[in-house]
Amino acid sequence: MDADAAPRQAPRARAAATPPQTPAARRPVGAVDLTPRGDAHRPFVFLARPALYDDTTTRLRPVGAWLRPRLAAAAACAVLGLGLIGGAATGSWLTGGPDGAQSARGTYAAAGKLWHSLPVDTLFPPTLKGEGAGPGGADRTWNRVAVAPDSGCARAFDPLLRKALAPVGCQRLLRATYTDATKSHLTTVGLLFTRADAEAMRALRTRFTEEGLDRRTDLMPRTYAAPGTPAAGFGDAQRATWTLSVLPDTPVVAYAVSGFADGRPVTEPEPAADAMRTGATSAPAQAGLGNDAKGIADRVERGLRKTAAAGPEAVR
Repeated sequence: MDADAAPRQAPRARAAATPPQTPAARRPVGAVDLTPRGDAHRPFVFLARPALYDDTTTRLRPVGAWLRPRLAAAAACAVLGLGLIGGAATGSWLTGGPDGAQSARGTYAAAGKLWHSLPVDTLFPPTLKGEGAGPGGADRTWNRVAVAPDSGCARAFDPLLRKALAPVGCQRLLRATYTDATKSHLTTVGLLFTRADAEAMRALRTRFTEEGLDRRTDLMPRTYAAPGTPAAGFGDAQRATWTLSVLPDTPVVAYAVSGFADGRPVTEPEPAADAMRTGATSAPAQAGLGNDAKGIADRVERGLRKTAAAGPEAVR
Protein backbone atom coordinates (compact mmCIF):
# COMPACT_ATOMS: atom_id res chain seq x y z
CA MET A 1 0.00 0.00 0.00
CA ASP A 2 1.44 3.35 -0.90
CA ALA A 3 1.78 6.27 1.45
CA ASP A 4 -1.19 8.15 0.02
CA ALA A 5 -3.71 5.36 0.64
CA ALA A 6 -3.36 5.26 4.42
CA PRO A 7 -4.69 8.71 5.07
CA ARG A 8 -7.72 8.07 2.82
CA GLN A 9 -8.75 5.01 4.82
CA ALA A 10 -8.32 6.63 8.26
CA PRO A 11 -11.69 8.42 8.33
CA ARG A 12 -13.53 5.12 7.65
CA ALA A 13 -11.81 3.49 10.54
CA ARG A 14 -12.61 6.28 12.93
CA ALA A 15 -16.26 6.31 11.78
CA ALA A 16 -16.58 2.58 12.39
CA ALA A 17 -15.18 2.95 15.86
CA THR A 18 -17.64 5.74 16.85
CA PRO A 19 -20.61 4.34 18.83
CA PRO A 20 -24.14 5.04 17.49
CA GLN A 21 -25.68 8.32 18.83
CA THR A 22 -29.22 8.96 20.05
CA PRO A 23 -31.28 10.81 17.40
CA ALA A 24 -31.52 14.56 18.13
CA ALA A 25 -34.85 16.00 19.23
CA ARG A 26 -37.02 17.31 16.39
CA ARG A 27 -36.69 21.04 15.93
CA PRO A 28 -39.75 23.25 15.42
CA VAL A 29 -40.59 24.04 11.83
CA GLY A 30 -38.64 27.05 10.62
CA ALA A 31 -36.01 26.92 13.42
CA VAL A 32 -32.37 27.45 12.50
CA ASP A 33 -29.80 25.00 13.90
CA LEU A 34 -26.87 27.03 15.13
CA THR A 35 -24.92 24.04 16.59
CA PRO A 36 -21.40 23.99 15.13
CA ARG A 37 -20.68 20.91 13.05
CA GLY A 38 -17.45 19.97 11.41
CA ASP A 39 -19.04 18.42 8.33
CA ALA A 40 -21.48 21.22 7.49
CA HIS A 41 -21.31 24.81 6.53
CA ARG A 42 -22.22 27.53 9.06
CA PRO A 43 -25.87 28.56 8.81
CA PHE A 44 -26.70 31.78 7.09
CA VAL A 45 -28.20 34.35 9.43
CA PHE A 46 -29.95 37.40 7.96
CA LEU A 47 -29.47 40.60 9.87
CA ALA A 48 -32.12 43.27 9.23
CA ARG A 49 -30.74 46.55 7.98
CA PRO A 50 -31.24 49.42 10.42
CA ALA A 51 -33.80 52.00 9.34
CA LEU A 52 -31.12 54.70 9.25
CA TYR A 53 -28.49 52.64 7.42
CA ASP A 54 -26.53 54.61 4.88
CA ASP A 55 -25.51 52.60 1.82
CA THR A 56 -22.55 54.88 1.23
CA THR A 57 -20.87 54.22 4.56
CA THR A 58 -20.85 51.68 7.35
CA ARG A 59 -21.46 54.37 10.01
CA LEU A 60 -25.00 54.97 11.29
CA ARG A 61 -26.46 58.44 11.31
CA PRO A 62 -27.07 59.88 14.79
CA VAL A 63 -30.78 59.91 15.61
CA GLY A 64 -30.59 63.42 16.98
CA ALA A 65 -29.34 64.78 13.67
CA TRP A 66 -32.45 63.36 12.00
CA LEU A 67 -34.98 64.55 14.60
CA ARG A 68 -33.76 68.07 15.28
CA PRO A 69 -34.66 69.58 11.88
CA ARG A 70 -38.10 68.00 11.97
CA LEU A 71 -38.79 69.18 15.52
CA ALA A 72 -37.78 72.69 14.55
CA ALA A 73 -40.09 72.61 11.53
CA ALA A 74 -43.00 71.38 13.67
CA ALA A 75 -42.43 74.14 16.21
CA ALA A 76 -42.34 76.77 13.48
CA CYS A 77 -45.65 75.50 12.06
CA ALA A 78 -47.26 75.61 15.52
CA VAL A 79 -46.14 79.18 16.10
CA LEU A 80 -47.37 80.21 12.65
CA GLY A 81 -50.74 78.52 13.22
CA LEU A 82 -51.25 80.23 16.58
CA GLY A 83 -50.36 83.54 15.04
CA LEU A 84 -52.91 83.11 12.27
CA ILE A 85 -55.64 82.11 14.73
CA GLY A 86 -54.86 85.03 17.02
CA GLY A 87 -54.80 87.42 14.08
CA ALA A 88 -58.14 86.16 12.83
CA ALA A 89 -59.72 86.53 16.27
CA THR A 90 -58.32 90.03 16.68
CA GLY A 91 -59.49 91.02 13.22
CA SER A 92 -62.94 89.66 13.93
CA TRP A 93 -63.16 91.69 17.13
CA LEU A 94 -61.90 94.88 15.51
CA THR A 95 -64.12 94.63 12.46
CA GLY A 96 -67.23 93.50 14.35
CA GLY A 97 -67.28 90.00 12.89
CA PRO A 98 -69.78 87.33 13.90
CA ASP A 99 -67.79 86.46 17.03
CA GLY A 100 -66.70 89.97 17.89
CA ALA A 101 -67.88 92.08 20.80
CA GLN A 102 -68.92 94.86 18.44
CA SER A 103 -71.22 92.47 16.59
CA ALA A 104 -72.90 91.50 19.86
CA ARG A 105 -73.37 95.14 20.80
CA GLY A 106 -74.79 95.89 17.36
CA THR A 107 -77.28 93.02 17.62
CA TYR A 108 -78.30 94.15 21.09
CA ALA A 109 -78.89 97.72 19.93
CA ALA A 110 -80.81 96.58 16.85
CA ALA A 111 -83.09 94.38 18.95
CA GLY A 112 -84.00 97.36 21.12
CA LYS A 113 -85.45 99.17 18.08
CA LEU A 114 -87.57 96.33 16.72
CA TRP A 115 -90.68 97.49 18.57
CA HIS A 116 -91.24 100.34 16.07
CA SER A 117 -89.66 98.86 12.92
CA LEU A 118 -90.96 95.30 12.83
CA PRO A 119 -94.43 94.49 11.43
CA VAL A 120 -96.88 93.21 14.01
CA ASP A 121 -97.41 90.00 12.03
CA THR A 122 -93.70 89.27 12.38
CA LEU A 123 -93.59 89.91 16.11
CA PHE A 124 -96.94 88.19 16.75
CA PRO A 125 -97.79 85.88 13.81
CA PRO A 126 -101.52 85.35 13.19
CA THR A 127 -101.00 81.61 13.70
CA LEU A 128 -98.37 79.86 15.79
CA LYS A 129 -97.58 76.19 15.26
CA GLY A 130 -96.54 74.24 18.31
CA GLU A 131 -95.32 70.85 17.10
CA GLY A 132 -94.94 68.66 20.17
CA ALA A 133 -95.66 71.62 22.47
CA GLY A 134 -98.78 70.18 24.10
CA PRO A 135 -99.10 67.73 26.99
CA GLY A 136 -97.48 64.42 26.20
CA GLY A 137 -95.82 65.87 23.11
CA ALA A 138 -99.09 66.60 21.32
CA ASP A 139 -99.15 69.26 18.62
CA ARG A 140 -100.69 72.63 19.34
CA THR A 141 -101.99 75.48 17.19
CA TRP A 142 -102.69 78.97 18.51
CA ASN A 143 -104.57 81.71 16.67
CA ARG A 144 -104.21 85.40 17.42
CA VAL A 145 -107.46 87.09 18.51
CA ALA A 146 -106.23 90.53 19.61
CA VAL A 147 -103.22 92.85 19.42
CA ALA A 148 -102.80 95.68 21.91
CA PRO A 149 -101.53 99.09 20.77
CA ASP A 150 -97.95 99.66 21.83
CA SER A 151 -97.93 101.43 25.16
CA GLY A 152 -96.04 102.13 28.34
CA CYS A 153 -96.05 99.97 31.42
CA ALA A 154 -98.01 102.13 33.88
CA ARG A 155 -101.15 99.95 34.01
CA ALA A 156 -99.83 96.82 32.29
CA PHE A 157 -98.34 95.18 35.42
CA ASP A 158 -99.29 94.72 39.02
CA PRO A 159 -97.50 97.28 41.23
CA LEU A 160 -95.03 94.79 42.71
CA LEU A 161 -93.94 93.44 39.30
CA ARG A 162 -93.64 96.97 37.97
CA LYS A 163 -91.33 97.76 40.89
CA ALA A 164 -89.20 94.65 40.21
CA LEU A 165 -88.78 95.67 36.56
CA ALA A 166 -88.08 99.33 37.32
CA PRO A 167 -84.24 99.01 37.25
CA VAL A 168 -84.29 98.35 33.48
CA GLY A 169 -86.93 100.92 32.61
CA CYS A 170 -89.81 100.63 30.17
CA GLN A 171 -89.43 101.89 26.64
CA ARG A 172 -92.40 100.13 25.03
CA LEU A 173 -94.69 97.21 25.77
CA LEU A 174 -96.19 95.09 22.98
CA ARG A 175 -98.88 92.48 23.66
CA ALA A 176 -101.14 90.06 21.84
CA THR A 177 -103.67 87.45 22.96
CA TYR A 178 -104.05 83.99 21.40
CA THR A 179 -106.57 81.19 21.70
CA ASP A 180 -105.99 77.49 21.17
CA ALA A 181 -107.59 75.51 18.33
CA THR A 182 -110.55 74.52 20.54
CA LYS A 183 -111.06 78.15 21.68
CA SER A 184 -111.15 76.96 25.28
CA HIS A 185 -107.88 78.60 26.40
CA LEU A 186 -106.53 82.15 26.17
CA THR A 187 -102.93 83.31 26.42
CA THR A 188 -101.55 86.84 26.49
CA VAL A 189 -97.93 87.15 25.36
CA GLY A 190 -95.94 90.32 25.96
CA LEU A 191 -92.59 91.84 24.98
CA LEU A 192 -91.31 94.57 27.27
CA PHE A 193 -88.59 96.60 25.51
CA THR A 194 -86.39 98.11 28.20
CA ARG A 195 -84.01 101.10 28.29
CA ALA A 196 -81.22 99.12 29.92
CA ASP A 197 -77.81 98.11 28.62
CA ALA A 198 -76.63 94.52 28.49
CA GLU A 199 -75.02 94.63 31.93
CA ALA A 200 -78.23 95.82 33.58
CA MET A 201 -80.24 93.15 31.79
CA ARG A 202 -77.85 90.44 32.98
CA ALA A 203 -78.12 91.74 36.53
CA LEU A 204 -81.93 91.65 36.38
CA ARG A 205 -81.88 88.14 34.91
CA THR A 206 -79.59 86.96 37.70
CA ARG A 207 -81.87 88.47 40.34
CA PHE A 208 -85.03 86.91 38.90
CA THR A 209 -83.33 83.52 38.64
CA GLU A 210 -81.58 83.43 42.01
CA GLU A 211 -84.47 84.93 43.99
CA GLY A 212 -87.17 82.99 42.15
CA LEU A 213 -89.06 86.13 41.20
CA ASP A 214 -90.35 84.48 38.05
CA ARG A 215 -92.27 81.95 40.19
CA ARG A 216 -94.03 84.28 42.63
CA THR A 217 -97.78 84.68 42.18
CA ASP A 218 -97.60 88.30 43.33
CA LEU A 219 -95.29 89.00 40.37
CA MET A 220 -97.57 87.42 37.76
CA PRO A 221 -98.06 89.46 34.54
CA ARG A 222 -101.45 90.79 33.57
CA THR A 223 -103.60 89.68 30.66
CA TYR A 224 -104.77 91.73 27.69
CA ALA A 225 -108.57 91.58 27.48
CA ALA A 226 -109.60 93.13 24.18
CA PRO A 227 -113.26 94.27 24.02
CA GLY A 228 -115.36 92.66 21.33
CA THR A 229 -113.10 89.58 21.07
CA PRO A 230 -113.13 86.12 22.66
CA ALA A 231 -110.62 87.57 25.14
CA ALA A 232 -112.99 90.25 26.44
CA GLY A 233 -113.52 88.43 29.76
CA PHE A 234 -109.88 87.45 30.23
CA GLY A 235 -108.98 89.44 33.33
CA ASP A 236 -106.79 89.22 36.42
CA ALA A 237 -109.01 86.62 38.10
CA GLN A 238 -108.69 84.27 35.11
CA ARG A 239 -104.90 84.05 35.28
CA ALA A 240 -103.94 80.40 35.77
CA THR A 241 -100.33 79.88 34.65
CA TRP A 242 -97.52 82.13 33.50
CA THR A 243 -93.88 82.28 32.45
CA LEU A 244 -91.48 85.23 32.46
CA SER A 245 -87.89 85.46 31.23
CA VAL A 246 -85.34 88.28 31.09
CA LEU A 247 -83.48 87.83 27.80
CA PRO A 248 -79.70 88.13 28.22
CA ASP A 249 -78.82 89.15 24.66
CA THR A 250 -81.62 91.65 23.91
CA PRO A 251 -83.15 94.48 25.99
CA VAL A 252 -86.43 92.56 26.28
CA VAL A 253 -88.46 90.87 29.00
CA ALA A 254 -90.75 88.23 27.48
CA TYR A 255 -93.74 86.74 29.27
CA ALA A 256 -97.00 84.88 28.74
CA VAL A 257 -100.00 84.22 30.98
CA SER A 258 -102.78 81.69 30.27
CA GLY A 259 -106.30 80.98 31.51
CA PHE A 260 -109.65 79.45 30.58
CA ALA A 261 -111.71 81.15 27.87
CA ASP A 262 -115.04 80.59 29.66
CA GLY A 263 -114.20 83.21 32.26
CA ARG A 264 -113.87 80.88 35.24
CA PRO A 265 -111.68 82.29 38.02
CA VAL A 266 -108.58 80.49 39.22
CA THR A 267 -107.86 80.69 42.95
CA GLU A 268 -104.46 78.98 42.90
CA PRO A 269 -102.43 79.96 39.82
CA GLU A 270 -99.09 78.24 39.34
CA PRO A 271 -95.98 78.82 37.22
CA ALA A 272 -96.02 77.14 33.82
CA ALA A 273 -93.04 75.01 34.80
CA ASP A 274 -95.06 73.51 37.67
CA ALA A 275 -98.17 73.03 35.53
CA MET A 276 -96.09 71.13 32.96
CA ARG A 277 -94.51 68.83 35.52
CA THR A 278 -95.18 65.12 35.13
CA GLY A 279 -97.91 64.02 37.53
CA ALA A 280 -99.32 67.52 38.15
CA THR A 281 -103.01 67.24 38.98
CA SER A 282 -104.26 70.84 39.14
CA ALA A 283 -106.95 71.97 36.72
CA PRO A 284 -104.55 74.25 34.77
CA ALA A 285 -102.05 71.40 34.53
CA GLN A 286 -104.62 68.88 33.37
CA ALA A 287 -105.88 71.32 30.73
CA GLY A 288 -102.39 72.02 29.42
CA LEU A 289 -102.46 75.75 30.19
CA GLY A 290 -98.81 75.63 31.24
CA ASN A 291 -97.93 74.25 27.82
CA ASP A 292 -99.85 77.10 26.19
CA ALA A 293 -98.02 79.81 28.13
CA LYS A 294 -94.59 78.26 27.63
CA GLY A 295 -95.15 77.28 24.00
CA ILE A 296 -96.38 80.70 22.86
CA ALA A 297 -93.74 82.63 24.81
CA ASP A 298 -90.93 80.47 23.42
CA ARG A 299 -92.02 80.90 19.81
CA VAL A 300 -92.49 84.65 20.02
CA GLU A 301 -89.16 84.99 21.81
CA ARG A 302 -87.32 82.86 19.23
CA GLY A 303 -88.81 84.89 16.39
CA LEU A 304 -87.57 88.10 18.00
CA ARG A 305 -84.07 86.76 18.52
CA LYS A 306 -83.85 85.42 14.98
CA THR A 307 -84.92 88.76 13.50
CA ALA A 308 -82.48 90.70 15.69
CA ALA A 309 -79.59 88.42 14.74
CA ALA A 310 -80.39 88.78 11.02
CA GLY A 311 -79.79 92.53 11.17
CA PRO A 312 -81.61 95.49 9.61
CA GLU A 313 -82.07 93.68 6.27
CA ALA A 314 -84.59 91.32 7.90
CA VAL A 315 -86.92 94.20 8.72
CA ARG A 316 -87.13 95.58 5.17
